[in-house]
Amino acid sequence: MNLRGRRLLLRPFTEADIGAAAAIAAEPEVARWWRELPEQELRAKAAGEDGVVFAIELEGRMIGLIQFFEESDPMYRHANIDLFLTTAEQGRGLGREAIALVVGHLFGERGHHRITIDPAAANQRAIRCYGAVGFRPVGVMRRYERGADGSFHDGLLMELLRDDQ
Repeated sequence: MNLRGRRLLLRPFTEADIGAAAAIAAEPEVARWWRELPEQELRAKAAGEDGVVFAIELEGRMIGLIQFFEESDPMYRHANIDLFLTTAEQGRGLGREAIALVVGHLFGERGHHRITIDPAAANQRAIRCYGAVGFRPVGVMRRYERGADGSFHDGLLMELLRDDQ
Protein backbone atom coordinates (compact mmCIF):
# COMPACT_ATOMS: atom_id res chain seq x y z
CA MET A 1 0.00 0.00 0.00
CA ASN A 2 1.25 3.48 -0.90
CA LEU A 3 0.20 6.80 0.63
CA ARG A 4 0.61 9.81 -1.64
CA GLY A 5 0.71 13.44 -0.55
CA ARG A 6 1.24 16.73 -2.32
CA ARG A 7 5.03 16.22 -2.45
CA LEU A 8 5.69 12.85 -0.86
CA LEU A 9 5.15 9.19 -1.58
CA LEU A 10 5.10 6.79 1.37
CA ARG A 11 5.70 3.25 0.14
CA PRO A 12 6.53 0.00 1.89
CA PHE A 13 10.09 -0.13 3.21
CA THR A 14 12.04 -2.96 1.54
CA GLU A 15 15.44 -4.65 1.73
CA ALA A 16 16.57 -2.38 -1.12
CA ASP A 17 16.09 0.63 1.23
CA ILE A 18 18.33 -0.63 4.03
CA GLY A 19 21.50 1.11 2.81
CA ALA A 20 19.80 4.47 2.34
CA ALA A 21 18.03 4.23 5.71
CA ALA A 22 21.27 3.33 7.49
CA ALA A 23 23.05 6.29 5.87
CA ILE A 24 20.29 8.71 6.91
CA ALA A 25 20.18 7.30 10.46
CA ALA A 26 23.97 7.80 10.71
CA GLU A 27 23.75 11.54 9.96
CA PRO A 28 24.77 13.34 13.18
CA GLU A 29 21.52 15.30 13.57
CA VAL A 30 19.42 12.15 13.01
CA ALA A 31 21.64 9.85 15.10
CA ARG A 32 21.43 12.37 17.94
CA TRP A 33 17.81 11.31 18.45
CA TRP A 34 17.70 7.83 16.89
CA ARG A 35 21.09 6.36 17.73
CA GLU A 36 22.52 3.72 15.44
CA LEU A 37 20.12 1.54 13.45
CA PRO A 38 21.84 -1.83 13.06
CA GLU A 39 21.36 -3.68 9.79
CA GLN A 40 19.56 -6.47 11.66
CA GLU A 41 16.95 -4.01 12.95
CA LEU A 42 16.49 -2.53 9.47
CA ARG A 43 16.09 -6.04 8.01
CA ALA A 44 13.35 -6.74 10.59
CA LYS A 45 11.60 -3.53 9.50
CA ALA A 46 11.85 -4.53 5.83
CA ALA A 47 10.43 -7.97 6.68
CA GLY A 48 7.43 -6.40 8.44
CA GLU A 49 8.48 -7.69 11.87
CA ASP A 50 8.56 -4.23 13.46
CA GLY A 51 5.20 -2.54 12.84
CA VAL A 52 4.27 -1.03 9.50
CA VAL A 53 7.21 0.80 7.93
CA PHE A 54 7.21 3.17 4.96
CA ALA A 55 10.09 4.69 3.03
CA ILE A 56 9.49 8.42 2.59
CA GLU A 57 10.20 9.46 -1.00
CA LEU A 58 10.59 12.92 -2.46
CA GLU A 59 11.02 13.18 -6.23
CA GLY A 60 11.90 9.49 -6.48
CA ARG A 61 14.56 9.37 -3.76
CA MET A 62 14.29 8.08 -0.22
CA ILE A 63 14.59 10.87 2.34
CA GLY A 64 13.47 9.10 5.49
CA LEU A 65 11.41 6.46 7.19
CA ILE A 66 8.06 6.55 8.99
CA GLN A 67 6.49 3.70 10.90
CA PHE A 68 3.50 2.93 13.03
CA PHE A 69 2.65 0.34 15.62
CA GLU A 70 -0.87 -0.66 16.64
CA GLU A 71 -2.17 -1.79 20.01
CA SER A 72 -4.89 -4.29 19.16
CA ASP A 73 -6.38 -4.84 22.63
CA PRO A 74 -9.89 -3.30 22.30
CA MET A 75 -9.58 -1.75 25.76
CA TYR A 76 -6.50 0.25 24.75
CA ARG A 77 -6.65 0.33 20.94
CA HIS A 78 -4.46 3.09 19.53
CA ALA A 79 -1.49 3.59 17.23
CA ASN A 80 1.97 5.08 17.72
CA ILE A 81 4.05 6.84 15.04
CA ASP A 82 7.81 7.31 14.73
CA LEU A 83 9.93 8.80 11.92
CA PHE A 84 13.16 10.36 10.78
CA LEU A 85 14.14 12.53 7.81
CA THR A 86 17.50 13.23 6.26
CA THR A 87 18.99 16.42 7.67
CA ALA A 88 19.05 18.11 4.25
CA GLU A 89 15.23 17.93 3.99
CA GLN A 90 14.35 18.97 7.54
CA GLY A 91 12.57 22.27 8.10
CA ARG A 92 10.59 22.16 4.82
CA GLY A 93 7.29 20.76 6.15
CA LEU A 94 7.99 17.29 4.80
CA GLY A 95 7.80 15.66 8.22
CA ARG A 96 4.40 17.29 8.77
CA GLU A 97 3.22 16.00 5.41
CA ALA A 98 4.42 12.44 6.10
CA ILE A 99 2.80 12.42 9.55
CA ALA A 100 -0.47 13.82 8.19
CA LEU A 101 -0.57 11.04 5.57
CA VAL A 102 -0.09 8.33 8.19
CA VAL A 103 -2.55 10.00 10.60
CA GLY A 104 -5.19 10.11 7.84
CA HIS A 105 -4.60 6.40 7.15
CA LEU A 106 -4.78 5.46 10.83
CA PHE A 107 -7.95 7.44 11.52
CA GLY A 108 -9.58 6.58 8.18
CA GLU A 109 -8.70 3.10 6.95
CA ARG A 110 -7.47 1.63 10.27
CA GLY A 111 -10.28 3.08 12.43
CA HIS A 112 -8.18 4.43 15.28
CA HIS A 113 -9.48 7.15 17.58
CA ARG A 114 -6.13 7.99 19.24
CA ILE A 115 -2.53 8.22 18.01
CA THR A 116 0.56 8.83 20.12
CA ILE A 117 4.09 9.95 19.38
CA ASP A 118 6.96 10.17 21.88
CA PRO A 119 9.88 12.42 20.93
CA ALA A 120 12.81 13.11 23.22
CA ALA A 121 11.74 15.97 25.49
CA ALA A 122 14.76 17.97 24.29
CA ASN A 123 13.93 17.53 20.58
CA GLN A 124 12.19 20.87 20.11
CA ARG A 125 12.20 20.69 16.30
CA ALA A 126 10.25 17.40 16.38
CA ILE A 127 7.88 18.67 19.07
CA ARG A 128 7.05 21.77 16.98
CA CYS A 129 6.48 19.57 13.92
CA TYR A 130 4.13 17.21 15.76
CA GLY A 131 2.30 20.15 17.33
CA ALA A 132 1.75 21.64 13.85
CA VAL A 133 -0.05 18.41 12.86
CA GLY A 134 -2.25 18.65 15.98
CA PHE A 135 -0.50 16.45 18.53
CA ARG A 136 -0.73 17.77 22.10
CA PRO A 137 1.68 17.13 24.96
CA VAL A 138 0.14 14.94 27.67
CA GLY A 139 3.11 14.25 29.93
CA VAL A 140 6.82 13.82 30.39
CA MET A 141 8.12 10.28 30.70
CA ARG A 142 11.10 10.66 33.00
CA ARG A 143 14.32 8.83 32.13
CA TYR A 144 12.45 7.26 29.21
CA GLU A 145 15.17 6.31 26.77
CA ARG A 146 18.88 5.67 26.87
CA GLY A 147 20.91 8.12 24.80
CA ALA A 148 24.06 7.45 22.80
CA ASP A 149 26.06 8.63 25.83
CA GLY A 150 24.55 5.81 27.95
CA SER A 151 22.46 8.06 30.19
CA PHE A 152 18.68 8.12 30.29
CA HIS A 153 16.76 11.08 28.86
CA ASP A 154 13.19 12.25 29.25
CA GLY A 155 10.57 11.67 26.56
CA LEU A 156 7.48 13.74 25.82
CA LEU A 157 4.26 11.80 25.30
CA MET A 158 2.04 13.52 22.75
CA GLU A 159 -1.34 12.41 21.43
CA LEU A 160 -3.84 13.26 18.75
CA LEU A 161 -7.49 12.25 18.98
CA ARG A 162 -9.70 11.88 15.95
CA ASP A 163 -12.00 14.53 17.50
CA ASP A 164 -9.09 16.99 17.69
CA GLN A 165 -8.94 17.35 13.91
